[in-house]
Amino acid sequence: MQQLAIFGGTFDPIHWGHLLIAETALHQLSLERIIWVPSFNPPHKQAAPFEHRVKMLQLATRENPAFTISLVEASRSGTSYAINTLIDLSAVYSNARWYWIVGLDTFQTLPRWYRGHELAQMCDWLIAPRQLGSDTVQSDLICQEVEQQLRQQSLTIHWQFLNIPLVGVSSRLIRKLCGESQSIQYLVPEPVRFYITTHNLYSEKSE
Repeated sequence: MQQLAIFGGTFDPIHWGHLLIAETALHQLSLERIIWVPSFNPPHKQAAPFEHRVKMLQLATRENPAFTISLVEASRSGTSYAINTLIDLSAVYSNARWYWIVGLDTFQTLPRWYRGHELAQMCDWLIAPRQLGSDTVQSDLICQEVEQQLRQQSLTIHWQFLNIPLVGVSSRLIRKLCGESQSIQYLVPEPVRFYITTHNLYSEKSE
């Protein structure tokens, strides 16, 4: 049985923090593959066009054979829900134990996701702590609260924190720096930086 992890997100743009999370998960759990799933049309967000975000993902992950990009969300009409992503990927990888990589703040909202209670039991959860100002005790309490909410409905969930160093880089910061014509070197892989510059992404005069 393969051990596979889903890493979903807007990736607008992908940066070294994302890659560090994925690499940590790969080795901490002895995973065989990380499947990156870019959001096609993220709700409540104005994101760069899907094709640009996919290309940056390809540039950033191409040297790691354990990284795979899935465009499953682009092939689905209507609202894209996490449980549909897992069901679709399970049809492709039929003999797998699934993990889901998620940030702490997102994990906190899991009980409110569409069919979130069902999804909670379909995979193990790998949680990336907050990048700045992280409080280990508070983070643990948040996860225990999610676990308790599910237990009240006789549901179980398996989760653990990823042992990553806290990196103060975010996609929002990168977009802000680009908009101010400041350098993003060393915040993203060089091919991604070159792509952003070439296509004038995130600047005031972006496409």
